[in-house]
Amino acid sequence: MNAVAQLQTRLQQALVAAFGPEFADTDPLLAATNNPKFGDYQANVAMSLAKKLGKQPRQVAQEVIDRLEVAEWFETPEIAGPGFINLRFKTDYLQASLQAMQADDRLGIAPTQTPQRMIVDFSSPNIAKEMHVGHLRSTIIGDCIARILEFQGHDVLRLNHVGDWGTQFGMLITYLREVAPAALTQADAIDLGDLVAFYKKAKARFDEDEAFQQAAREEVVKLQSGAEDTLRAWKLLCDQSRREFQVIYDLLDIQLEERGESFYNPYLPAVVADLKTTGLLVEDQGAQCVFTEGFTNKEGQPLPLIIQKSDGGFNYATTDLAAIRYRIGTDGAQRIIYVTDAGQSNHFAQVFQVARRAGWIPETVEVVHVPFGLVQGEDGKRLKTRSGDTVRLRDLLDEAVERFRANLDTKIAEEEGREETAEFKAQVSQGVGISAVKYADLSQNRTSNYIFSYDKMLADKGNTAPYMLYAYARVQSISRKGNIDFSSLTAQLQLQEESELILAKHLLQLESVIAQVGEDLYPNRLCQYLFELSQKFNTFYDACPVLKAEEALKTSRLVLCDLTARSLKLGLSLLGIPVLERM
Repeated sequence: MNAVAQLQTRLQQALVAAFGPEFADTDPLLAATNNPKFGDYQANVAMSLAKKLGKQPRQVAQEVIDRLEVAEWFETPEIAGPGFINLRFKTDYLQASLQAMQADDRLGIAPTQTPQRMIVDFSSPNIAKEMHVGHLRSTIIGDCIARILEFQGHDVLRLNHVGDWGTQFGMLITYLREVAPAALTQADAIDLGDLVAFYKKAKARFDEDEAFQQAAREEVVKLQSGAEDTLRAWKLLCDQSRREFQVIYDLLDIQLEERGESFYNPYLPAVVADLKTTGLLVEDQGAQCVFTEGFTNKEGQPLPLIIQKSDGGFNYATTDLAAIRYRIGTDGAQRIIYVTDAGQSNHFAQVFQVARRAGWIPETVEVVHVPFGLVQGEDGKRLKTRSGDTVRLRDLLDEAVERFRANLDTKIAEEEGREETAEFKAQVSQGVGISAVKYADLSQNRTSNYIFSYDKMLADKGNTAPYMLYAYARVQSISRKGNIDFSSLTAQLQLQEESELILAKHLLQLESVIAQVGEDLYPNRLCQYLFELSQKFNTFYDACPVLKAEEALKTSRLVLCDLTARSLKLGLSLLGIPVLERM
C-alpha cells in the first residue's frame, strides 16, 4: 500500500480515535493540493464535521492531528485557513522510495495479491465486412484495459466476439451463387473489398426482391442445419475475413482469441429452456421474451428483451446470455468486461439484468459494460470518406504513417548535418504514426465523442504520442551524450530543487494511477499522468543541469532521468505504444 493509501487509512483511524467508532466510515476528504506552498495533500474533513460535533473546524482539525500517526512519510501536519489539514511529504521518504523504485524491474509496483480470472471482450468485427473506423475504439481501448489487468497480475482472456453468424450469410451466399460461385468453393477467389461490395448489393436485393429474400432465408436454414455446401461456403468466407482482420491486428500489435457468435449456437436452446423453467419467459406476439424492469418504449410500454423470435430463430440477446453462462461456468471468469459503443448500453443493461434475475451471475462475479463515444470528422459528424462511405481502418492507419513520414523528412532536412537511412525513417514513421492514432483515442474520456484530427495527433507539442515519445528519446540521448549506462547507476538521491521534488512526487504516483485505471477502466487517466510526467521532466531538465552537475548531484539527477524514462516506457507499453530509442 502506498503512502497516500496509508494516509487515507490513518486519517480514518484518527477520526475514530478522536470522535468514536461511529465515524469509522467517514471520508477524510483527502485531495492533492493545487499549490505546493500548502503541502502535497489536504484533508478537508474538519469543516464537514464541525457542525455535527458542535466544535470549531480548527479544533476538530487539531484533535485529528493529535491522533494522526504519519511521521514516517509526512512532516508534522499543519492547519491552514478555517481548518484544512495540510500534509507535506518528507524528503527522506521521497528519496528512499525512489531508490526502491529504481532497484525494481516493475518500478516498485507489486502484482496483485488477489489475482482474478478476467475476460475482456473487445474489437468484434463482422465477417464479410472490412474493419472500419468504428472498430478502432473497441480494439484500442480493449487492448489497453487487457494490458493493464495483465500487468497487475490477473489471468486475462482476450476474446474477439466476431459477428460470424446470422441472416447476412444467407443473403451473401445466395447472391454469390449467382454472380461469383467460385467464391463459395475455393479460397480467395475474390478479395475482401469485392466481398464487401457484393454484400452491399446482396442487401439491396434482399430489401427489394421477395424471391431473393425467400432464397436467402432458406440458405440461412441450410446453414443452421449444417448443409455441407453452405457450411463450406460459410467457412471460406470466415477464413478470408479472418486473414484480413489479422493484418490490422498485426499492425496494431493486438493479441486476441477469436470466439465468434457461432461458437455459442449449441448452447442457445438451453438458454430458452432454463428461462422458461425460472418463469421469466413470456410469449409476446409469438416471440419468447423477458420483460426487463426499468425499460420502456417510446409509448411508455414495458420493453421486452426478445430471446427467441416468432419464427424460432435466436438473436444477439440469446447469444450474449449463452456467452455469459459459458464464460462464468466454463471459463471461470470473475470479472467480464465488454468494450462496445455507447449505443449498446441499453442492450447490455437488459442482458445483465436478465442473467442476474435468472441466477446466472453469482454475487462474486462482476460484469461491466465499458461504453465509448463516436469518432467524428473535423465537421463534428461521424467520420466518413469524401464519397460518404465509412473510413476503412487500414486506410486511416496508412495515412497517419504517411503524414508522419512527411513530417519526419522535413525535420531531418532542417537539422544541419543529419542524415538517416530509409529503413530508419520507415521504422520511426510506422511506430509513431500508429502510436499517434492509438494515443489520440486513449487520451480522450472514452464516454465522449472525439474529433479525429491528423494534425493534432501527429503534433510534437501537447498531449500526443509524438510528445511522449520525444520525451523518452530525450532521456536516451542524455545516456548517449554522457556515455551513461543507466542500469549501473547507484546513488544516494539528493532532492534539492523544487523541480526535482515535483518530479519525484509525480513519479511515485504511477502505481496509484495504474490501480485506478484497473478499477474504473478509463485509460485517459494514464495518458494524463504520462503527459504531466513529460511536462514535469522537461521543467526539471531545463532548470537543473544534469551532465554538467558535480558528481554526486549528477548521478542523483541521472537516476531521476532514468526513472522518468522507465515510467514513460511502462506507461506507454500499457497503452500498447512501444518507445523509440531515437527519433
